[in-house]
Amino acid sequence: MTHYGVGVILTLLAIGFSQANGNIFERTFKKLHEEPYVPTNQNRADEVQTLWIEQKLDHFNDSETRTWQMRYMLNDVFFKAGGPMFIYLGGEWAISKGRISEGHMYDMAKEHNGLLAYTEHRYYGESHPLPDLSNDSLQFLHVKQALADLAHFIKTQKASYKGLSDSKVIIVGGSYSAAMVTWFKRTYPDLVAGGWASSAPLFAKVDFVEYKEIAGQSIVLMGGSDCYNRIQKGIAEMEAMFANKRGSEVKALLKLCEPFDVYSDLDVWNLFSEISDIFSGVVQTHNTGQIEGVCQKIMAEGSDLVGLSKFLLSEFGESTSKCNDLSYNAMIDTLSDTRYSGSVRRQWLFQTCNEYGWYQTSGSASQPFGTKFPVTFYTTMCADLYGPQFSKSFIEARAAETNEYFGGLTPKVENVYFSHGQLDPWRAMGIQDEKQATIIPKHAHCADLGSISIDDTAEMRASKERVAELVREWL
Repeated sequence: MTHYGVGVILTLLAIGFSQANGNIFERTFKKLHEEPYVPTNQNRADEVQTLWIEQKLDHFNDSETRTWQMRYMLNDVFFKAGGPMFIYLGGEWAISKGRISEGHMYDMAKEHNGLLAYTEHRYYGESHPLPDLSNDSLQFLHVKQALADLAHFIKTQKASYKGLSDSKVIIVGGSYSAAMVTWFKRTYPDLVAGGWASSAPLFAKVDFVEYKEIAGQSIVLMGGSDCYNRIQKGIAEMEAMFANKRGSEVKALLKLCEPFDVYSDLDVWNLFSEISDIFSGVVQTHNTGQIEGVCQKIMAEGSDLVGLSKFLLSEFGESTSKCNDLSYNAMIDTLSDTRYSGSVRRQWLFQTCNEYGWYQTSGSASQPFGTKFPVTFYTTMCADLYGPQFSKSFIEARAAETNEYFGGLTPKVENVYFSHGQLDPWRAMGIQDEKQATIIPKHAHCADLGSISIDDTAEMRASKERVAELVREWL
């Protein structure tokens, strides 16, 4: 393997790295946690209303009397009295009109003269139970509270919206909100007739090694084994450079800002975690040609290290005047901001520390992203951000409690349709038994929420038609 010589390293170091190059962490995170598929060809004739409903701050404590306003959206373009209500559940993102202006749920609402609704999850978007995101405020951020918000929403709509009192309810979700579909049907079975859970992670696991394994398998399937091997060898070469006191060369190669300490485990772990997450974003959001295109870029160079580093610099936002601050402290500083800023990272990380784990670690040798983002990195982050009580054993106990309460991979729910994309690393935490779930070949995360299309593969079309058939039965 070749590596950058001293002359090239010095040239790179001589470049004026005067500023950090944006917030790399935020860009990568947003790609992995964005609102599932919003059509760009929205029906502008529809009038989507943005409305607010009063919710209890704490549904499980009668002595807590504070309330707050939860945002939701309605589209009544198809609604006729007695028709069903179709609710898309918001997850760790801000809701938008697109989700109830087009797509497969929209088409089913049209067929059944249904009312379309989209609920926003507490602490995300503009639904702010408390004015900040301090550790004290975050105590009311929990999926059980969010499910109770939804129960109150359904009861209130049926009681107050004209023509809805005898209507059945169908709920739909993608990713985390697909898990919510399942858990709501388990917790409040009488409030909904059925649900569609696209890419639902149901099993809480702290050391989620399977994520990177499936990401690697998907790269092989779509981009080829040579691409997988180049990523693996390029990352291994970077790891070896740190181990052999050549970390400063990696620092120059990737244009890392001066605060990055090549001898700090936390800084090194943060760097390799970010590198692996960039590839996760490629796989998880895969559309036709996406993984293949990245692999073509990486394979176009003459060596593993150069191919990998050039791709990473393009993802960082390569610039001759800015450096890339991937130090651990830089990340902790951004995550410590307790203002509502449009970012959802602080909220979502809290939920993982307090409920799920789901840390996509380097704990398996059967993946190409190296060994330098262990579970200790993520549990350390929890304690540094939310308090010393968030030890590894505490986080594991909380994840076990989630599985016990909601049933893990055996939720024992009726009338919920589960679908996953074969390429999606999240499917490892979901139901994959072919008798209970549909795995759609060569598709990724939440890729099946759009309308039935001539561009659909046979398997994709069959899955969407099965959802529509089940909804007819449930209604």
